[in-house]
This record gives sequence, structure tokens and C-alpha cells, in this order.
Amino acid sequence: MAFNTGLSGLRAASVDLDVTGNNIANASTVGFKSSKVQFGDLYASGFLSAGTNPIGDGVRVQDVKQSFGQGNISFTDNGLDMAISGDGFFILNNGGEIRYSRAGQFGIDKEGYVVNNQNMRVQGYTADDDGNLSGIRGDLQIETDNLAPRRTTNLQTDLNLDSRETVLERRIRDFDPIALADLQGSGFTFGYSDGTSDYTVPQIDATASASDAAIAINAAPGVTATARTAASLTGLTDSDVSGATNFRLEIRIDGSAPIPLNLENVSSLEDVAEAINDTSDNAISASVVDDDEDPSTPDVLRIIHSGGQPLEVAYGDAPTGTPLTNNQQYDGEVFVTTDRNVEQVTTDSGSNAFEVAFNATPFTVTNEFNPIDQRTYNHATSTTIFDSLGNSHELTQFYVKEPSPGNGVGQSQWSIYLQIDGELVGGTDQTPYTALFDQDGQLESINGDPNGELIITDWVPKDPSGDPNGADGPPANPGDVVSPIPEPATSSAFVVNLANTTQYGAAFGVNDQQQNGYTTGRLSGLDVSDQGVIFARYTNGQSKSLGQVALAAFNNTDGLSPVGDTTWVETFESGQPVIGAPDTGTLGSIKASSVEDSNVDLSAELVNLIIAQRNYQANAKTIETSDAVTQTIINLR
Repeated sequence: MAFNTGLSGLRAASVDLDVTGNNIANASTVGFKSSKVQFGDLYASGFLSAGTNPIGDGVRVQDVKQSFGQGNISFTDNGLDMAISGDGFFILNNGGEIRYSRAGQFGIDKEGYVVNNQNMRVQGYTADDDGNLSGIRGDLQIETDNLAPRRTTNLQTDLNLDSRETVLERRIRDFDPIALADLQGSGFTFGYSDGTSDYTVPQIDATASASDAAIAINAAPGVTATARTAASLTGLTDSDVSGATNFRLEIRIDGSAPIPLNLENVSSLEDVAEAINDTSDNAISASVVDDDEDPSTPDVLRIIHSGGQPLEVAYGDAPTGTPLTNNQQYDGEVFVTTDRNVEQVTTDSGSNAFEVAFNATPFTVTNEFNPIDQRTYNHATSTTIFDSLGNSHELTQFYVKEPSPGNGVGQSQWSIYLQIDGELVGGTDQTPYTALFDQDGQLESINGDPNGELIITDWVPKDPSGDPNGADGPPANPGDVVSPIPEPATSSAFVVNLANTTQYGAAFGVNDQQQNGYTTGRLSGLDVSDQGVIFARYTNGQSKSLGQVALAAFNNTDGLSPVGDTTWVETFESGQPVIGAPDTGTLGSIKASSVEDSNVDLSAELVNLIIAQRNYQANAKTIETSDAVTQTIINLR
């Protein structure tokens, strides 16, 4: 028995030495997981040999258990090296056999696949041509082709126009406000001195609002028309407000319900004006007007609707629910400005106030917009855009402050000119875009569009010689172009979005300017995110996701079977893998340009080596002693 006991101890100690030596040998192997031998004692058993004090029969190796604890993470200079921080394994395709590994030393083979040092392909989620991850798992492949160019379809410009800028001198006719009654029931024809065909404004209906009239007139080339309704409450005084038990004021726009006003604790016209300005309707504003030349003249509460809709205003001292009898109706008025090429105005119903005002109003001799003369515009900014071939072009936006359409009350107006490579687009120097700003400096509209967008449909990309360069040109039907322009684009049309542009009393500044086009680019590098997404960097400054590394986790990692090359395969004991993206669920995150070191504790292994050696020697001593005892018995004969 002692011989067998000693032999079992020698075998166990030998296995322990082998495992410890293997741990020490792989102390510098990336992704290696150390192992530890687990022993169990042996007892002989039988029907006749069982007793109350059985003698042990030695030792046996029960298991060689691996430790999957986290190893230290070391940085490398390879962009594709990856370390897993947390749970999970890389998934490797070894010629159809799926293996799992923690060793993230990866590179690219001749076909562009991401592989480890044994040319096993790394698996993950592939991406389409636009960089969208598909969710379909496969071998990750890096596209090394040049990135195709993308035409500009959207330009986002956020800037501030300085409200303190003065209106530049230009040659225009600027009329006094024209009463709505002088426009209703008439049509107008504008004649031009530069050869432009006459433009006829259809007859304005007798029931049309000032806003309707302004829209109709504003359609004429070289003509800018805006509407406004002003209500001056000359019969209302501070004492009427402060002396009222229950002061009420109701404002209705075009017959609508009264605008909600908080008139609690108001005691003056200024308080009432402030309550009106606090409403959610940005088109309504109020102010108190005084007569500087005659201090004895009472102050007047003035209410303005910048949209030109009819106003109905009633006020008085009456309990809530009681009708107000002091009710007044106010129609709008129209402000008209024409440029120097508008030579005459005729009406279809004989001479009226508009025609008389036009002929009686002289031109103001001023500067004409000239993009090469900085004196003819207030602000300008440039950015680079791209055509369908990836050729770059310079787009310049010019901003010119115009006279305020409401005599400086409630609104401000700017003209916008666009040039690409020195040629105007989106209109001419006589038909710029018109931007309106409210009293708070916020953009109201551009050419009537409240979204603040300019859709450019007349750009012909040209080469440095001024000839078309072969890129896509204007759309066949410009009126069919909508924002946003759908992909893939088929023309040179693009959108300029100025929705976040402001007009504050601060210096002109471009806060942000982004466009979505770019020229072609060559692959210059690869980056990997914490979520395992592989990004390609290109020489044109763009980046695109090429795929995402997938990770696998197991309910019982101890059940995995090592097969060499720092890889494992699943077994019945490990269970099937749970596969997902890094940094989701229980899966760990990815550390790029890093590898996970071996988790072998070299100091502990050296100590264990000494212990295993002593165990081996001690078990050998057991055999030696048993041999000596046996020899003694033999010598008795």
C-alpha cells in the first residue's frame, strides 16, 4: 500500500509541477489564463474491507482548473490591438471552427480581414456602405478603398447679425405706410427700367387682409412688401388703469378668441404693455408712446401685430364675463420698398393712393450691392462646399441691412445674397432673399419661410476656367425640390439652413457652420471605440464605422476547453455562448491599442514550484522507506 500511496503522490506532484511550469512559461503570453491543480484523497473500499478507521490509498488529480480573472491591461502602438475590460471573449473563425479568446493582438491580412497571429478571423457585426451597423454577425473586413466623395446637400449656418449696424445707402423708393383700404379692390402692374418683363399683381380682394396684400405685392421682382397692424388706444390713460376696480383688456386677432393676458395688479399703461409683451404670441407687441415735443400730450398705448391681421381691441372696468362695450376695429397697413429698376406703377382701376405715392416718392441715391465692394454689404462669411465629383467650391453669404418694414417698430429686415465661386445663385443682385427678425432678435422667416431655409436649385458647378465641370447640375424641376433633400441626391440642389440665426446688439459672429459634403479620401488610420466599433479615418477628415467587434460570454467559463494558441472552444459543460456588442449587458468594454496581459502571478507560481518540489521529494521518501522496510522483511529469512 505504501508503494501505491507514494506513487500516487509522485504522479500528483508531477502534474502540479507541469501545471506550475506551464503557468510560468506563459507568464508573458497575452490573454493567457493561469491554471491550478485540484487534488482529492483516495480510499480503498469493498464489502469485506470496510472498517471504522479506513486507511487512505493516496491522492489523485481531480481537476486542472483555470482562473479567468482579469489580467492587467497594457498599451501598445497597434490601433487594432484590443483588450477586454470585464467579461467576455473575442469570437474567432478558424476555417469554420469557432474559437474564443482573450488575446486581442489583431492585424489585417492580405484580403482585409481582421485576424489574430494565427490568421483566425475576428467576428463581429458588419456595416453597410454608409457606416450603419447591420446587426448581422460575420468576419470583420476592413475596406481599404478610397472613400467616395459626397456632394453638399445641407449647409447649417448659425450666426449673429449686429442689430447696431446702419442701413447702407442704396437707390430705392421707400414709401410711407399704405392703408389697406387703398389697396383693396385694385390690381397693380410694375414696370422695370432694366428690361425685366412687367409684373402684374392680381386684383386684391375687398375682404383681403393687409397680410394677404403684402404677400401678393411681395411676389413682384424688386419689390419688398410687409404688413403690420397698429392699434393706438388714444382714449386709455394711466388713471383709467389705476382707478379701475377690475381693469380688463381683450385683443382678438382676425376674429379669434381673446389672447390670454395676466392683468392682475396692473396700475399703468406701462404695466399693460408689459403684460401684452409677456404673451406667447410673438406676433403681438405693445409699447407706450409719448410726445417729446409736447409733454402735456397724454401717453398712448400702442399695440402692433407684425403679421398684418385685423385687430379688435376692447377695454374697460368690468367684472369677468361681462361684455366690454368699448370695442374698436383696426385694419392693417402695408410697407412697400422698391429698388431702382422699378420704374412705374399702374393700377387697373384708375389712379389710387399707391400709384400716387410711387410717382411722388423720389429715389434715395445710394450704393448698389457689389460683392467686390465691402462698402455695399454689412457682413459676409464663406465656407467650402462640394459637388457630386468631390470638387470643392467656395460659397459666400452676404448680409445687407435694410430699412425696417415697420418704421423701426417690431421688425428688422436683412437681404441675403449667395455666391459660389464668384457667381450669384438663388437669385440675382436685384432679387435677394429677405430675412425678417422680430423685436427679440429671433428669425421670423426668410422669403416667408418660417423654417429659415434657402433651397438653392440653380447652381451649375464649374471648373476654374468657368466651364461646367461634368458634375450634376440643377434639377429638371426646381419646384419639386423639398427639404431635406432625399438621399441619394441627383442634382446640385442644396439647402442653406439659417434657422438659428439671430440679430442681437453684439458683434457679427459665426457661431457654427456645418455642411455635409466632402471630397474623396484615402484611408489614414483605424480607431476602435469602447463599444468595439472600428472606425476608419480618411485623409479628407472624415470617418466611417466599418464594423463592430462581437463578444461572447458563457454561464460556466470553467467548462471551456483550451485548444492552444490561447483559445478555447465551447463544451457541454460551458453551455452555449451569449453573444452581443461590447459594453452591453454583462459584457465588458473594449480598450483600444491595448492588450490584456497574462493573469499569472509569477511570485506565487515560484513559491508553488518549491512546494511541488518538496511534495515530490517527500513522496519519493515514502517509497524509499517502504523499500527499506520490505528489505528488512526479506533479510529475516
